[in-house]
Amino acid sequence: MNELGVRYVQRKVLHTLEFDKVKEQLAEHASSPLGLEKIEALMPSSDLEEVAAWLEETDEAAAVLRLAGYAPLDGVVNIRPHLKRAAIGGVLSPQELVETASTLTASRQMKRLIMDLHEEQGGLDRLSIYADELVEVPALEHDIRRSIDDHGEVLDAASDRLRSLRGQIRSVETRIREKLESIIRSPSAQKRLSDAIITIRNDRYVIPVKQEYRSAYGGIVHDQSASGATLFIEPQAVVELNNALREARAKEKQEIERILRELSAKVAEQAEPLARAVESLAALDFAFAKAKYARRLQAAKPAVNNRGYLRFVQARHPLLDQEKAVPNDIELGGDYTTIVITGPNTGGKTVTLKTVGLLTLMAQAGLFIPAADGSEAAVFRAVYADIGDEQSIEQSLSTFSSHMVNIVDILRHVDGQSLVLFDELGAGTDPQEGAALAIAILDEVHGRGARTVATTHYPELKAYGYNRPGVVNASVEFDTETLRPTYKLLIGIPGRSNAFDISRRLGLDERIIERAKAQVSAESHNVENMIASLERSKKQAEEEEARARAALEEAERLRAEWEQKWEELEEEKAERLAEATQKAADIIRAAEREAERIIQELRRLQKEKQAEVKEHELVEAKKRLAAAMPKVEKRKKAKKAASRHVFQPGDEVKVTSLNQKGYLIEKVSDDEWQVQLGILKMKIRERDLEYIGSAPAKEVTPIATVKGKDAHVSLELDLRGERYEDALLRLEKYLDDAVLAGYARVSIIHGKGTGALRQGVQQFLKQHRAVKSFRFGEANEGGTGVTIVELK
Repeated sequence: MNELGVRYVQRKVLHTLEFDKVKEQLAEHASSPLGLEKIEALMPSSDLEEVAAWLEETDEAAAVLRLAGYAPLDGVVNIRPHLKRAAIGGVLSPQELVETASTLTASRQMKRLIMDLHEEQGGLDRLSIYADELVEVPALEHDIRRSIDDHGEVLDAASDRLRSLRGQIRSVETRIREKLESIIRSPSAQKRLSDAIITIRNDRYVIPVKQEYRSAYGGIVHDQSASGATLFIEPQAVVELNNALREARAKEKQEIERILRELSAKVAEQAEPLARAVESLAALDFAFAKAKYARRLQAAKPAVNNRGYLRFVQARHPLLDQEKAVPNDIELGGDYTTIVITGPNTGGKTVTLKTVGLLTLMAQAGLFIPAADGSEAAVFRAVYADIGDEQSIEQSLSTFSSHMVNIVDILRHVDGQSLVLFDELGAGTDPQEGAALAIAILDEVHGRGARTVATTHYPELKAYGYNRPGVVNASVEFDTETLRPTYKLLIGIPGRSNAFDISRRLGLDERIIERAKAQVSAESHNVENMIASLERSKKQAEEEEARARAALEEAERLRAEWEQKWEELEEEKAERLAEATQKAADIIRAAEREAERIIQELRRLQKEKQAEVKEHELVEAKKRLAAAMPKVEKRKKAKKAASRHVFQPGDEVKVTSLNQKGYLIEKVSDDEWQVQLGILKMKIRERDLEYIGSAPAKEVTPIATVKGKDAHVSLELDLRGERYEDALLRLEKYLDDAVLAGYARVSIIHGKGTGALRQGVQQFLKQHRAVKSFRFGEANEGGTGVTIVELK
């Protein structure tokens, strides 16, 4: 943007479009002087990438407010001067140190908030850049707050020496007061003293003595009353104590100076990172002020482009009451690049014109705009405006001349990257010549490719939008019933005067109105009738669109409602399935515990040399039960043919809930059978049984057998030279036998070799239920060629 273009934006357009008032409202949401500095310097940018980045910062700040509900920036102070003085060895005042600590607290809290949210939610890429520059110096923050309170008073806790000195001061003050109290309570005090009080003069305790009793107490005169009748005397009895008090206070002052110097030196050590943090806090305060302002306006983030296309959906002027402002849809730069708004002067055309310009400036300044989602703003190289009566009295310029001076300047610089706003173009001169000039100026600006919005009350421009490609007519709707503009923008329909309707509503004689109509040409009548017809058609179309939109919203609501119900049903289904699965798992765990009980009982019998049990079969049965537990799922009902079968003892069946086969032993009740599942006998309900076939002809071999006295299980198993699969089978059988033999520890010899067998053995041991722990052998036990196993 050239120098003149910048001058237009800064001096005329920003003032004319009231951008400064937007900044005033924005400033109300700053938390610190740093944020206010940023707002005061705020200017729209013509750089698309810069504008997009600014808008993204506003969007991220709005997200933080939405997620966290606050931004801890209230304690931020402009501590730049403090840091500069500390850096060159200066001593900061208590208040300056408190402000530094307050800013440190805000820096720490702000950094944590942004980083935590960015880590949890993501999407704070730009704010996290600022947060990276924020500092956390809790030690310095703690030292300052421990030493100085919020009011700038140095605390006793600042140092042990300061605490001691202040203890001395309080003690001496107490002794002084006691001596002076004894003086003013004495019988002679009533006539010698002007008042029975203790006061201070020149930092020393004194009493008010009448002039005539000056020598009654000795000591030093420090002051006298205005009349001279009263002398403020330090009695001789407390002179030494006052001297001691002054000396203690001098030491206190020195100690405070030392503490402040020490704290200032610590600030100086952090001056550079703190200075960067201050700039980041300024940027963050500015971003959050923009986000708060957006929330106040119920504003939305616009998309931005450099194609000269803008589309403001349900746009409102930001300086109007947002609850009462009439929203309008405004589009420019697509099918048409020029909008000519016609109609009477009182119709609200200027508000619409300013809304387009001000929302454009807001977007280019990184502010959200008071419009609905889906809005889009163009980033223009320059924005030009000729609005209102800006005639110069000193130059004795007429309204027309004043406007023409502005227009001439605009025409010197306008191009295809410009937005131009004309209010009442061609006004202030002969209507016919003014209309002709307006058309010629619009043709020139339109021909250069600028985006243009112009208002006029000249009827000659009503046909302009129909005769020029890329130009469209518009008007502001007028309610003839209330005789007020509705401020609703009607794109595609030129404005009409409504003079006859307004006059009739106000009571003008109908005969006069008819005579006036007779003075208007037939062509003008036809144009007005056409406009009225267009207005009615557009209004009808808008009403139909509103009904359609309402129907669509209702359909969307119903769809969302049914989706929610579907999700609730799915959740209920999942909960019931989980409940059923849990119940089945409980059954399996109960069966597993029963199996464990049986195994322990058989082990006990084995130890008593009464029976031999095939341990590997017991363990295998238990493995099958355990493996079934996580695979429990909803089972289908048994086939109709199977369900009609009359079960008989000896039938082979499948227990559907356990996915295990077994044999029926006997029926224990109307709907329950005792079933042999491997080594286990379980009671199973008949509905959980699925018929497989009749009992096999041969008898089932007993599981347990009597064991002879000479049976022996070795304390070690040598697997060297065995194939991998054979070795693991032998290992499984051996562990079963060792458990039944009651061994607490056994040795597995697998050799060193390639390590494959060793790894396989140890992997098997990890999964075996009877293994408590295992380790390689010591050097005298065979080293890594042997694994020592501890059994449960």
